[in-house]
Amino acid sequence: MKIIKGKNGGFCFGVKRAVSRAKSLSGDGNYVLGEIIHNEAVVEELSRLGIKTLDSIDGVEFKKGDKVLIRTHGEPKLTFDKLEKAGVEIIDCTCPFVKEIQNIVQEHYAKGYTIAIIGNPNHPEIKGINGWCEQKAIITEDAEVLSSLQFEKLCLVVQTTYSEEKFNNLLKNFKYSEVKTVDIFKTICYTTIERQKEAEILSKKCDAVLVIGGANSNNTQKLFNICDKNCPNTFRVVSTADFEYEKIKSFNKIGIVLGASTPIEQFQEVISHMENITEEIITTETVESEKTAAVEEKVEVSEKSEMEKAFNNIKPSKDFKIGQIVSAYISSAKDDGLTLSLKNSKKDFELPSSEIMGDYNKEAYADKIGQEMRVMVVAKNPIKFSEKAMEKVLKEEAEIEEIKAGKVFEAVITATNKGGLTGKFGSYQVFVPASQIRLGFVKDLEKYVGKSLRLKAEKVESRGARRQIVGSQRIILEAEKAERDAIKAQKEAEFFGNIQEGDVVLGTPVRFAAFGAFIDVNGFDCLAHISDLSWTGCKDCAEVLEIGTQYEFKILKIDEENKRVSVGYKQLQPKPWETVTERYNVGDVIKGKVVRIVSFGAFVEVEKGIDGLVHVSQISNEWLENPVTALEVGQEVEAKIMDINPEKEKMTLSIKALLPELPKPEKTEEEKGAKGKKRKEAAPEEEEMLREWKDDNTGDGGVSIAEILGNNEN
Repeated sequence: MKIIKGKNGGFCFGVKRAVSRAKSLSGDGNYVLGEIIHNEAVVEELSRLGIKTLDSIDGVEFKKGDKVLIRTHGEPKLTFDKLEKAGVEIIDCTCPFVKEIQNIVQEHYAKGYTIAIIGNPNHPEIKGINGWCEQKAIITEDAEVLSSLQFEKLCLVVQTTYSEEKFNNLLKNFKYSEVKTVDIFKTICYTTIERQKEAEILSKKCDAVLVIGGANSNNTQKLFNICDKNCPNTFRVVSTADFEYEKIKSFNKIGIVLGASTPIEQFQEVISHMENITEEIITTETVESEKTAAVEEKVEVSEKSEMEKAFNNIKPSKDFKIGQIVSAYISSAKDDGLTLSLKNSKKDFELPSSEIMGDYNKEAYADKIGQEMRVMVVAKNPIKFSEKAMEKVLKEEAEIEEIKAGKVFEAVITATNKGGLTGKFGSYQVFVPASQIRLGFVKDLEKYVGKSLRLKAEKVESRGARRQIVGSQRIILEAEKAERDAIKAQKEAEFFGNIQEGDVVLGTPVRFAAFGAFIDVNGFDCLAHISDLSWTGCKDCAEVLEIGTQYEFKILKIDEENKRVSVGYKQLQPKPWETVTERYNVGDVIKGKVVRIVSFGAFVEVEKGIDGLVHVSQISNEWLENPVTALEVGQEVEAKIMDINPEKEKMTLSIKALLPELPKPEKTEEEKGAKGKKRKEAAPEEEEMLREWKDDNTGDGGVSIAEILGNNEN
């Protein structure tokens, strides 16, 4: 009897990871939400380990420290929210391919797409996916239903275990002329596609087919349907108890097909009931072989398939291969390690404590005698096993599957070549094309050697000895930039939608320039020009503002098209002349500096922004023909305030008022007449010079021209 089996049978990566993680849980308070896989034997085994299976989390009173494992089918977003609120530890074992569908659905739903899911509406995977678009997806397997949809944007995904043939036929009959935008994602798991292809090939080649898997397994049922279509002698085997060898022993070629939720051990148990068997492993490549040569059947053997590894477990130990993972049973626990026994092998094997995961404890393993343990072959002649080595390989395989599904990983660059950068990730070579290093052109590749890059896989090769990941950092940077730009655009839209010219806002100076200060207003940089900082002017922004300190500013101008906003600080501050009477009164004596001299007097800076006029007649007790004979620019003087007019921004000062009066000499009638004549001759010119100043400077309490001129007699 010849046994023909597929390369891709047994647990898929996602199921393998979930079951392994579940079996590692110990103690009370460990739960699995829903059957971890649709396989009764595995569910019963977890129950024996004390792990409780929940149909729902509603009404469950969790305790602090409880753990809830999410199976490969995934769960709705609401379930994760409830578990987080309950404070339990979530062990998310959602299949990476299912997680990718959830991400696609969530992203497109947020963008306004109508979501359509092709698959079984009662399957837990579909229910979980629907929970990432608020349960609003259209779930169907009917092309007519899809064609009747009239939405602007449609996102279509498909159940990971769906029949590829049925999906392709559905797309052919899908008329989407009424939908403007259609994004179609063929999200059938690649292992599902391979299993279905192998089942198609195998069922055409065999006299009978055994399809092994749980009664509720959706993917196993699809495999059965494929085989049953091609081979009338197709049998469904849920457990070893269902297997009736008598029904198939007369057939020459028996095909074995395993669902993704079927443990390898279940396959071994079925095989152990058969007699005089030889084996072959069939792969999808066989199809191409058959197309090109109509000769005897040709079946390709794969040394690395998990199916073959399982079959090898019942063969003599001399056929083991280095790197092969086998199942063994603990037969004894000693001080220096364990003794393992294998099926169909009379010899026991030693597993040193140094090759066992975790801290070895003889007493702890004594309670596990008879339990199964998975180990890797690390040497031959003699055969040596290691649990640690197996764990390392499985961990890398799990990481690679996540990387294939889009997970970001890091790799240290070790060298360059003409095309880009090279590095390592575990046992995989990493290549980053020069165009995928950053957003712009990279001129010097050498500067990246020794540095760690964040990468996303564009291609993963793991056939034979070639194990390579082609990665891109640019994809990550582009996505991050797009996210930043979107956030910035949203903030800008909110900012411009909530401000108007004339508004008073709170702002914080973040940096200074020669022409002004940049002010952070609600996350947006506005410019306060240096001329808008102080009424008295400044040469440096730091004279008025301090970096990091919050102030009030006035919105002066808004240019939304060019994303520019001008603000002012001085506009909210009083002008010096508006408060001058709070600091000075008529009669006060001030100290000031002469800032400019004109023919009719001198201007003295009382404070920055406040100048007072000392008329030539108020500079000295003696008559001056020109102020420069008594004063010079920059000279500090004391003067008395004679008048203040804030409205006209004028202040009249007198230096003379602080000087002692000179005695008056006696004058003859002739001198008086001559002097009076001189004064009268000069008066018209002097009056004209002073009239302009007087119009702006005199008022109630001011000094009149007559008084000023009269004082000249002194």
